[in-house]
Amino acid sequence: MAPASEYQLYCFAQSGNAYRVALMLSLIGAEWEPVWVDFFAGGESRTPKFRAEVNEMGEVPVLVHGARKLSQSGVCLIYLADRTGMFRPEGEDERLECLRWIIFDNQKVNGFLGPYRFLRNFAPARDPGGEAFLKGRLANNLGIVDKRLTKAPFLLGARPTIADISLAGYIYYPPEEFDFDVAKDYPAIGAWMERIKALPGWRHPYELMPGHPLAKG
Repeated sequence: MAPASEYQLYCFAQSGNAYRVALMLSLIGAEWEPVWVDFFAGGESRTPKFRAEVNEMGEVPVLVHGARKLSQSGVCLIYLADRTGMFRPEGEDERLECLRWIIFDNQKVNGFLGPYRFLRNFAPARDPGGEAFLKGRLANNLGIVDKRLTKAPFLLGARPTIADISLAGYIYYPPEEFDFDVAKDYPAIGAWMERIKALPGWRHPYELMPGHPLAKG
């Protein structure tokens, strides 16, 4: 039986990496449906079945479009932008600049924010040393983004691109899941967050993807 929607997204509500792709699908008005992955209780993404049938890397998100299965959020964003023309960087210089910020975000911003949040909220035991290291790196890297956003409304200039959607990964999760408030501590990022929230189709990660709240047991 053919799927009811054009796109399917393997995801769960607590994944900021999956949120990037879910948000993009929502912003472009795509017909899509989430496929919940039981990451916490069942470890589903790490099972041999998932690796064999969905993603050998054992990760979400996985974007399914017809016979295609795409993983890594940056690849999914590029694919959707190229297909629809929405949030797509234009011209070689802008494409390279967009890729530069997506890589920086994945490595240095959400790439630290995601593990930091995981250690504080979902790890079997707290790791104060690891948390302190990540928070220290985050302060510097969020400061770089904040300075960038004092110069223009969005990362690449006057209009949002997939670089901005990438940056949205973990930033909208509740401040209580961190021990600081990104929007208040970094005012230019906070103003950018409001501009992204004003885009038609924006929704919070806990509203957009299944699996929140986590079952207790």
